[in-house]
Amino acid sequence: MSRALESYVQANQPRFLDELKQFLRIPSISTLPENKTEVERAARLVADRLREAGIENVDIVPTAGHPLVYGDWLHAPGKPTVLLYGHYDVQPPDPLELWHTPPFEPSERNGDLYARGSADDKGQMYAHIKAVETLRSTLGSLPVNVKFLIEGEEEVGGASIARYVPENAARLKADVAFVSDTALYAEGIPTLCIGLRGLIYTEIEATGPARDLHSGLYGGAAPNPVFGLIELLAKAKDANGVIRIPGIYDDVRPPAPAELASWKSLPFDEREFLLKEVGAAELTGEPGHSVLERVWARPTLEVHGVAGGFTGAGAKTVIPAKATAKVSLRLVPEQQPDKVVACLKQFVAANAPAGVRVEVRVLSAAPAVMVNPDHPAIQVAARVFAEVLGRPTVFIRSGGSIPIVGEFARHLGIPTILMGFGLPDDGLHSPNEKFRIANYFTAIRTVARFLEAYGQ
Repeated sequence: MSRALESYVQANQPRFLDELKQFLRIPSISTLPENKTEVERAARLVADRLREAGIENVDIVPTAGHPLVYGDWLHAPGKPTVLLYGHYDVQPPDPLELWHTPPFEPSERNGDLYARGSADDKGQMYAHIKAVETLRSTLGSLPVNVKFLIEGEEEVGGASIARYVPENAARLKADVAFVSDTALYAEGIPTLCIGLRGLIYTEIEATGPARDLHSGLYGGAAPNPVFGLIELLAKAKDANGVIRIPGIYDDVRPPAPAELASWKSLPFDEREFLLKEVGAAELTGEPGHSVLERVWARPTLEVHGVAGGFTGAGAKTVIPAKATAKVSLRLVPEQQPDKVVACLKQFVAANAPAGVRVEVRVLSAAPAVMVNPDHPAIQVAARVFAEVLGRPTVFIRSGGSIPIVGEFARHLGIPTILMGFGLPDDGLHSPNEKFRIANYFTAIRTVARFLEAYGQ
């Protein structure tokens, strides 16, 4: 990085941090209808900051859900175009009582910035905007053409952007997409993610009697949908974590030997992972697969919540009429969401308990994605990241899902650079989410340096 770029970032660190705090104070929770105006306020802030950074044609795009924000700067003829993506929406902060400080009042502690959305994804996305500002302020121009596409529905499935991308492929045409919504493998280790698991998110609803019934009068004769749902879910996965839905593993392929060998070389400590990241009594999962294999390269089935019947204080002897479970499946490359959904529905139909009707509703579905690490742009990103952090870049997969990466590949025909600056213990989606302040500034420097190097 040139001395001018480094000096600009250094001189503007207090302002960059203050601006991020302003952004984090907006409770842009996309899943809560009552927060719609706050989500829209966050979109306006993003649009304003893009304009201030010199981005042109900034457009707040209305959708059936929350707005998208688009902007571009296209004055580098003959140079590649980079599509910078991020999201300004955040998860709900519940349970509030577990936060040490209010989730939407950013707090600095031990070099970390605590707030909902600090790492996922406001802090990382905002670094892109500040990187562009840094380049334009020091160079007077940009070394590449850039386009921004920032959404407000990532945390609720991204339905609007999934429609927008294929309908606006010409507007979004680029050579590569750039996303910062992942993490470093560990502090100080430059990391590029080249694989993401897919995600199918469902609601499974069980219906028994026509209304809630008195368990003393009807218990022993009337079907109980809460218990029926528990029975059904227990059949779907065994105690070892093996999914028992027929057909689920048909298209699962193991990672290549070279990839497995590279994972073994990573500084992974299973006990530290258990104690510092998971915090449970022991790890679980399929026998015969390492922890990294299980979280990066194996399909999973998880139950996120079960609702039904009486859960208030005291006692109420009721057989509930309905029960619902939130259930997701993570997919690996070559598994097709449609096929997996069909397997799930067939399993549910075949295993519905007597007297209980079960319906599967698919809320979102996206396939897994793999990116070629030999793509020229990814090679530039790996080199720059290594230069900034002073050690070789590692290539990993992520167990998480970023559906837009698949949309960019499918409709724009471009790969995505997944260069994240979070840390494994940042607590995404959990109370006390944080983002290392130093990593925020590292992100600004690294993204600016990548755009500069890619333009060369």
